[in-house]
Amino acid sequence: MRFAVDTGGTFTDLLVEQSDGRLNMFKAATTPDDPIRGVIDSLQVAADHFQRPLADLLEEGTLFIHGTTRAINAIITGATAKTAFLTTAGHPDILVLREGGRSDVFNFTVPYPDPYVPRSLTFEIDERIGADGSVLTELNEAQVIETIGKLKAAGVEAVAVCLLWSIVNGKHEARIGELLEEHLPGVPYTLSNRLNPSLREYRRASSTAIDASLKPLMGAYMRNLQGRLSEAGFGGRVLIVTSGAGVIDAADAAEMPVHLINSGPSMAPVAGRHFADVDAKAETAIVADTGGTTYDLSLVRRGRIPWTRETWVGGEYRGHMTGFPSVDVRSIGAGGGSIAWVDDGGLLHVGPQSAQAVPGPAAYGQGGQEPTLTDACVTLGYVDPDYFLGGAMRLDREAAKRAIEKKVSSRLGISVEDAAIAIVQVATENMVQAIMDITVNQGIDPAKAVLIGGGGAAGLNSERIGQRLNCPMVLIPDVGAGLSAAGALMSELISDARATHYTTTDKFDIEGVNAVLAELKAQCEAFAEGPGEGATETTIGFTAEARYPSQVWEIEVPLRGDSFASEADVRNLVADFHAAHDEVFAISDPDSEVEIIGWSARVSCRLRKGHLSSLSDQSAGTGNAARRFAYFKDAGWTDAAIHSFDELTAGDEIDGPAIVESSFTTVVVGPGAKVSRKSSGSLAIVPAAT
Repeated sequence: MRFAVDTGGTFTDLLVEQSDGRLNMFKAATTPDDPIRGVIDSLQVAADHFQRPLADLLEEGTLFIHGTTRAINAIITGATAKTAFLTTAGHPDILVLREGGRSDVFNFTVPYPDPYVPRSLTFEIDERIGADGSVLTELNEAQVIETIGKLKAAGVEAVAVCLLWSIVNGKHEARIGELLEEHLPGVPYTLSNRLNPSLREYRRASSTAIDASLKPLMGAYMRNLQGRLSEAGFGGRVLIVTSGAGVIDAADAAEMPVHLINSGPSMAPVAGRHFADVDAKAETAIVADTGGTTYDLSLVRRGRIPWTRETWVGGEYRGHMTGFPSVDVRSIGAGGGSIAWVDDGGLLHVGPQSAQAVPGPAAYGQGGQEPTLTDACVTLGYVDPDYFLGGAMRLDREAAKRAIEKKVSSRLGISVEDAAIAIVQVATENMVQAIMDITVNQGIDPAKAVLIGGGGAAGLNSERIGQRLNCPMVLIPDVGAGLSAAGALMSELISDARATHYTTTDKFDIEGVNAVLAELKAQCEAFAEGPGEGATETTIGFTAEARYPSQVWEIEVPLRGDSFASEADVRNLVADFHAAHDEVFAISDPDSEVEIIGWSARVSCRLRKGHLSSLSDQSAGTGNAARRFAYFKDAGWTDAAIHSFDELTAGDEIDGPAIVESSFTTVVVGPGAKVSRKSSGSLAIVPAAT
């Protein structure tokens, strides 16, 4: 039995895959004060469903996969450890100066961002390694010991070490690590050459500082998670979702927490790619994960999940760069809990503020007074207040209407129904514009892409979004309400290895490059024989970080093999680079040679055979009428058909207006749209023509 848990801003999603392949989904409220309690609560909901003691259920578990926003939340809220930064003498401003750049070039009222580690906790160390790896200035160990004394006096809780050119010779960083262990025992530290051996000082320094600052918090979180799961009866393996669309062991996650910054959102495109292929045979898809707080967007392009090397926490240029490539996920403050409000000029907004899990939308009856997208959908008759989460939670429709009337309709001078439909329209338009940004800017026509709707709130307006974008099909997987958790179950155990070795294709260093690739391969094979032991399938892929001469930035080019045997292999690399450059920038220079800066390898260990099965029927009979009135723009109150998601069979087709309900989501099908059930369990919606 396998468990996959994704902790969101409002709900904690759990998928349970039984030993015979049957799949069940459960939800529990997220508990921001203690996220692990929300995880245990979701497991208890599952145990209650199976009518078994929690300890007995967990005892059968072999794998527990967890996606968490704990790391990124700590950075955003400033809850990380008090961290010191040690760097080569003469270069204390790496985190201050960054790489330049402004998100708003002509807005000089924006204050210059603070460095991740303040200058007061930045210490210069006398040493110097040359670009060729030679020691230009020996490490001043006495000064390091003196600095460690200052760290101790300052109450430092973590240490980041980033020295110039340690990526080609890590001798000095390693020695500083030894001195920290000797003179500052118990305080975690991160060495840049071990964490991120890549070119560019700011990115390497930033990733090192972020990683070190998260170690006390995430180390405690991982120990707490494993300890409480063990106390509850789980004795299997605990894996954590990474920003790179894979999973790693909890112990490794505690040692490299920088990889957890986009944990959770990175899994939705893994599931989205699967359903786009299975249900639509589509290579291009827009994957939208609508939670209670955010609307997370990602793409599938030519059957692959795009990555970005520009991963920022806290906004581009104003925040902090993680220094690692990750799945390209864009988020906006739009979800089921997004608050609707009217500004002083009489303009309606939805988000980015969220009612979150506590107090939640007004309809939750937990003290929330602000109208949200969920309140609007309850008011419009889309959501059955007596069947929310399968009846586990009753909603207060009158409270939702009162909140909308007080905060929106009275201020706009319109009816409550028109105010509610306006809230849905504004939220929809926010989401449409976010999709346009991520697609059109990358040369993708959304009218030729399938829209995958994930998250518990996805069904409320995905058909409207698809209609606005002229998408040929909108897919709502049966596990869509827990899309990230489903992606976690499909994910692979991964490990990346990187190295810097400069060469050019006209004077290619075959011997040096092959030595680097052999070392990377050895690291990957060691991982496969260690943490990856028992995998159903293991693959190792290699890439080169290359550019044209005099270019500033590199692109990644997959290698055709694990070594270079002849000049023909070098020419293949050149041809592949030109093709990759043309795909990214729509231009190439076929007559130019190529510079290669770095090399990387990724080992992927598949943990399962076959695909996920369809979600098991968990409905206890909705008890709903076959029809109810729902409010649609231009049609007003309409007698809409109500269908149970679980009772629809493959091939069933329904004309809108209709509402399809399950214990976890509500799918609204507007007038003129058509919906059918796929053999995989997904709902396929053909939006109404615009």
